[in-house]
Amino acid sequence: MSAPTRPPVRPAPPPAAPVPDAAPAGRTPGAPAWTVVLGPVATVVAVLLAGTAMSSVVQGAAWFAHAAVAVVLVSLVGGLLLPLRAWLVAPGQLLALVLLVTAWFTGGGVLGVLPGPSAFGELSGLLGGAGQQIDSGLPPVAASPEILLLVTLGFGTIAIAVFGLAVTVAAPAAAGVPLLVVFAVPTALQPDLLPWWTVVAATLGYGVLLLLRPDRLRQIPAGAAVVAVAVVGSLLAGLLASSVGTSGRFDATGGTGGDADGSIGLNPFTSLRGQLTRSEPRPLFSVRGLQTPTYLRALTLQSYVPQEGWKAGRPLPGVPLTGPLPPSTSGPAASQDVQVDNLGFRDYWLPVFGDPTRIAVNSPSWAYDADGGIVYSERAQSEDGWTQSMRLPEPSADQLRAASGPTTVDRSYLDTDGVDPRVTAIAREVTAGATTPFDRAMALEDHFTGPGSPFTYSLATAPGGNGDALVDFLTRGRTGYCEQYASAMAVMLRAVDVPARVAVGFTAGDADGSGARTITTEDAHAWVEAWFPGYGWMTFDPTPLADGRTIDPAYVQQAREQDGGTPAAEQTPQPEPSATPPPPEAGGPTPEPPPTEEQAADRPTAATGSWWPLVVALLLAAAVLAVVLTPGLWRRHQYSRRAGLARAGGDGAAAAAWDEVLAASRDHGVPVPPADTVRAAADRITERHGLSGRPAEALRELAGRVEASWYGGMLPEPGTLDGLVDEVRTAIAAGGTSLRARVLPASVVPEAVRRGRRPSDDDQTADDGAADTATAGEPAERG
Repeated sequence: MSAPTRPPVRPAPPPAAPVPDAAPAGRTPGAPAWTVVLGPVATVVAVLLAGTAMSSVVQGAAWFAHAAVAVVLVSLVGGLLLPLRAWLVAPGQLLALVLLVTAWFTGGGVLGVLPGPSAFGELSGLLGGAGQQIDSGLPPVAASPEILLLVTLGFGTIAIAVFGLAVTVAAPAAAGVPLLVVFAVPTALQPDLLPWWTVVAATLGYGVLLLLRPDRLRQIPAGAAVVAVAVVGSLLAGLLASSVGTSGRFDATGGTGGDADGSIGLNPFTSLRGQLTRSEPRPLFSVRGLQTPTYLRALTLQSYVPQEGWKAGRPLPGVPLTGPLPPSTSGPAASQDVQVDNLGFRDYWLPVFGDPTRIAVNSPSWAYDADGGIVYSERAQSEDGWTQSMRLPEPSADQLRAASGPTTVDRSYLDTDGVDPRVTAIAREVTAGATTPFDRAMALEDHFTGPGSPFTYSLATAPGGNGDALVDFLTRGRTGYCEQYASAMAVMLRAVDVPARVAVGFTAGDADGSGARTITTEDAHAWVEAWFPGYGWMTFDPTPLADGRTIDPAYVQQAREQDGGTPAAEQTPQPEPSATPPPPEAGGPTPEPPPTEEQAADRPTAATGSWWPLVVALLLAAAVLAVVLTPGLWRRHQYSRRAGLARAGGDGAAAAAWDEVLAASRDHGVPVPPADTVRAAADRITERHGLSGRPAEALRELAGRVEASWYGGMLPEPGTLDGLVDEVRTAIAAGGTSLRARVLPASVVPEAVRRGRRPSDDDQTADDGAADTATAGEPAERG
């Protein structure tokens, strides 16, 4: 019997071309000097150029300085760690960022920079405050310490991601993805917030990343096309997103708020400001027959959630619009019929005037909830037009003062659970001289709109700092638009035992000279409705508008005339808000002064008990941990699969057993060249790992069984190979296992990723070898 023919041996790869930059002692081989220098520079330039989009979100230049410091520090640390060990780069950068924010934003760090429990508590409080300012503020927000901390962490994190992709992993094209993160916020806030030059700047920044190596110049056209498409996509996403950043959130089935199909909806607060700030007002309704200007109510908000704002719940089961509608108010009223033509409104809510008694519509899906005073549908839809009969309540001021009786509405309209005690104290102070619910309502309205009031109307809210958005508005900012005023007054009414809710809809619009009134997006508005026994829900408007759009019911006008006051519509326009609001005139209620630093320190902020920063931190830690553990876990999975195949015997058992031995050897620093035969590979492993005694015998026996299977067709019996494999693996591991070998096993992690360099031709050969070590010594065709 002739000896088995030796399998063909692949020729050894040609010698690698010399590396241009010789690696000095201590540097990771393959990390050339240009990568260490140009990589951090390109990261800084790319991130900061893309970050120019944030100029539309945060006021001033302080945010850019904080962003620049964070990005430069992260990139510098990455450049210093990359020549040592690539796997150290991201953890080192993250540690540097934590030390930076600890030293910059806290006073409780150990030695000033090391984060301890006190420092983490301060950072958690600041992050909670930043979330509240984002919820209650309007872009561009003030560069408060909370916002600056968020900017510092955000840009530092983006820089870590860009550096890791563009430099450490050498995939600059993929680094364009984290760069787009800085576009997400401004494009979602408002479509026209993003200046065109920021798109150009981001494109240039992305191009800088593609220039990291001269031999990658050919990627520039493709890279520019990729980033252009991505930027356009982000801009379109922003155009389709309703504006955010207000304290109201709509969690139930609610308005579309969008413009995608040419129609407009009205979410409570989330799109209200978006309607008010449209570059060109868009007509929504044409109304005929409206004899007295009246608010057009789309929906009412019943639930107030501290730190989150007013929310719309699911309406109560309503009655169809096929017959008379149950009244929601009582007392003296005037009857009126109007015709409403829809010019472009689509929503879950059908806006109605006053107290509707009959509504003629085309669609049968609308229903009327008398408790909420709203008409709703289970799906967003548009009506071409409708006819409405209604009652317009006309009680006098004296009648509302004399209103008495039990509270028959839902007690939830008096709910103040969780409201900051300072709000209640201010409400009681303002209404101290009022003896009836109506007088308390008038006192609160005059607090915001009366002569000498420090409150001013603006679509840009002033920054806070007390941790509670409502307290900040009442005591420090005193600037906002209808949302802030309606929200504040409704809560304060409840605090003094007057049932109240917030209504969202439109003012009466402008007369067009033909007997009709046109209501546009510019008329979007929010106001307050207070409940009085025997009369129902009455309208109050605390927003200090000076353009004549405020509608004061007759009872409000009568009360002001009785008190000798000036109606809000006749007030002169208020000046733009300043850092210190003007003091009230003599005789007016004195608002609570801003707390001193000592008082602020003694008051626990709402963020102290906030859990979301901890959740975010845990999620980030879990994500980092998952990335770190994935290679090791995958290596364990490989071993389990191969050991199972080897234990089962039969076809494939020898290949699985030999693959595992070669992988174990490579993990511990001894890769086997693809050209080695099985015996040559066994000799190399024995010599390089210093195997002797029983482990060496087990390896020789395993090699013989593998050859017998591949060349002689002698398939191994079950249970004959797995023991040999484990003996060899244990002996190889006895020589010591480094942390890097455990976290980034060489058999599953490409060489370029482990060493942090771009694969060149010799790298590709090595990686091919890594993939083929499983077949080292195998014949071209196994028997």
